[in-house]
Amino acid sequence: MAQTASKQSPEQIIATLGKEAKAAAFILAQTPTEKINTALDALAGALRANIPALLEANKKDLAAATQRGLRGALLDRLKLDEKRIEGMASGVEVVKKLEDPTGRILWSTTRPNGLKIDRVAVPIGVLGMIYESRPNVTVDASILCLKSHNAVILRGGSESLHSSLALHKIIQDTLEKSGLPKAAVSMIPVSDREAVGAMLRASEYLDVMIPRGGRGLIERVMQEARMPVFGHLEGLCHIYVHPTAKPDIAREVTFNAKMRRTGICGAMETLLLDKNLDKNLAREILAEILDSGCEIVGDKETQALDSRIGAATEQDWYTEYLDAKLSCRIVEGLEAAVDHINHYGSHHTDSILTEDAKSADYFLKNVDSGIVLHNASTQFADGGEFGMGAEIGIATGKMHARGPVGLEQLCTYKYLVHGTGQTRP
Repeated sequence: MAQTASKQSPEQIIATLGKEAKAAAFILAQTPTEKINTALDALAGALRANIPALLEANKKDLAAATQRGLRGALLDRLKLDEKRIEGMASGVEVVKKLEDPTGRILWSTTRPNGLKIDRVAVPIGVLGMIYESRPNVTVDASILCLKSHNAVILRGGSESLHSSLALHKIIQDTLEKSGLPKAAVSMIPVSDREAVGAMLRASEYLDVMIPRGGRGLIERVMQEARMPVFGHLEGLCHIYVHPTAKPDIAREVTFNAKMRRTGICGAMETLLLDKNLDKNLAREILAEILDSGCEIVGDKETQALDSRIGAATEQDWYTEYLDAKLSCRIVEGLEAAVDHINHYGSHHTDSILTEDAKSADYFLKNVDSGIVLHNASTQFADGGEFGMGAEIGIATGKMHARGPVGLEQLCTYKYLVHGTGQTRP
């Protein structure tokens, strides 16, 4: 496919890949779990065996990104190293050990007329995945789709094209050696932006579209897609520090939530400090983040706590920085914090730090996000941390899938009805 891609239009590429993927999905739906697990085991080994080649491909992407002026946190999202490749391989092994999500009886009843009805989990079919920057998504999406007996067509970002294609080749080689159709995991081999439009129009081939990236990509997919969409909006994540928060938890969790990795979707972007929080503790929290090299902008009350804090604009409360920058606001209590998050947030991941059970309960019930935490870092917004092995992303919509999208969320269902000759009167 890659050899002829340059001679084909995006529509022709999608049509070819789509037909092949539909055929592969039919085969995967009938493939025993043991055969898929064997392929996943082989893939983990192949990733480890191909570390030098993957690093070489990634160097090309990093060099091109540097030339285009990408900054630290964005380069970090793009970068592969031995540890991250090992993390991908380990993630494959975790997914391999998970239960097959298909074939589960989700609901069952026997009607008075003797009809036995089961609602059973089945694969969705063919998924389309559009993502930016992070090449590891190539592996995460592939293994979750394979384990859930779905085929997938991938379209990675242009900035990670060399890395993603190198990973895709390893995946397809492994599928072929394992006796599974290579088209079970396809990738659009060109960076032409029109390929995205062609995917969004291909409802005859793609059952669901899953975008993962910035607001511009998500909005385009939501507007143009002719198939259902699992929306993965930006990670505008908040932490609210309640007056009862333990000082050590408040300092450690806020620092981790922002500075562990600033370029991931689970990084805290806005810190909300209660007006009744101890002022010395508030200063310590902010000083530690500032001392690490992170820029902070805030309202006037926040600026009064440290002279290094700049003035926040209205746009800052809506901004996912994905970098060493943080906005901070002093809020008039618990309800004001929840109102701020529901107004400005992206319904991704938000956390409260408190020792008051009633306040925690109010926050958990009323913050309208896919993941809501109590006394924990927002950087736990990850399917692997939830025991899912890997994730396709964090869904911020409300239909079908919400929060980490793992194996179970990549299934739909159908009804199986068993009778003994019943006819309807």
